[in-house]
This record gives sequence, structure tokens and C-alpha cells, in this order.
Amino acid sequence: MASPRLWLVRHAAPLVAPGICYGRLDLRADDQATQQAAQALARALPPRVRLFSSPLQRCTQLAQALRVLRPELHCEEDARLQEMDFGQWEGRPWNDLPRAELDAWAQDLNGYAPGGGEPLAAMLARVQAALEDTRQRASAQDTVWISHAGVARCVHWLQQQAGQAPTSAQWTQAAPAPGEWLTFLP
Repeated sequence: MASPRLWLVRHAAPLVAPGICYGRLDLRADDQATQQAAQALARALPPRVRLFSSPLQRCTQLAQALRVLRPELHCEEDARLQEMDFGQWEGRPWNDLPRAELDAWAQDLNGYAPGGGEPLAAMLARVQAALEDTRQRASAQDTVWISHAGVARCVHWLQQQAGQAPTSAQWTQAAPAPGEWLTFLP
């Protein structure tokens, strides 16, 4: 029997102008792209899965669309699956952010709280806790997280570099495109 997998599904493209900083900013996703992602995911998922979602609406929107197609699925929201909190940077154009603050973040990617929000170390810790819960609950069925690019990058980092603090030069972890997914062994 194959080992259960963790599906890291990224929400569909959010309704936001290009170049805007958003993490915890609670944005809707494009409805048509959400439906297309739900249809592809519904076909790809095995018959029995455990489904979790970030509480941000671009993720719950995809979870709800998936449940219409796969009504047997029950979805639990998990705040640990939210994107990074960029604090006062949220909703602002990246090009308008103070260069000194961006440089400070690049110098201390793990410990600096961008915009006064959440440092990467805190995000890694919460994603690690969610990952540990997934491992402890592991059964014969796969687990699906409908989440964000940052969460997928954290899982990728934790699978390969656990215990090390990432630097900006190392932080090139893979993330699925909007509406797509990656799978891992938890």
C-alpha cells in the first residue's frame, strides 16, 4: 500500500492588482479560476481524503467549490495554514515599500517581521505544528491543505532543511501556481 500523501493546494488567482503585497489580506479569488481548480482537483484526488483549509476566503472559496463536486468531503479550517502576515505592508504596492525595510527583511529573513507582521521563524513554527499534527493523524488516507504559496514553501523547507534558519539566498522553495498543487509524504 502506498504511503499517504500531503496535497498542498494553492488557492486560485486572487482578485488583486499585480505588484500588491498581500499575505493575510483577505481577498476573494477569481470565480472561474476557482471552479477550474476545483474541477481538476476533484478529478485528481483519491476517493477518501482529509481536507483542511486556511480560513482566508480565497482558500475557503476553493474548498467550498470542491465540496460541491465532492460532497462526501468535510473541510476543517486551520489558522496555521494562513499565508504570512505582512503587517502594515498588506495591500500596498511592493514598489512603494521603504527600501531600508525590504533590505532589513532580506538580511534577516528568518527573524525580521515584515511590516511589523510575522517573521518567517514564526510561520515555519506554525506550519511545522500543523505538519506534525498531520503526521500524527496519518492513516491510510491522504491529507489535503488548501492554502497559500508561503505555506507550501514552508513545508518544502521543513521537509529538506528542518532545524536550519533560512537565508534569503536559500529561500527559493517551490510553490504551486495559483489553482495547482504539489504532493509530499508528510
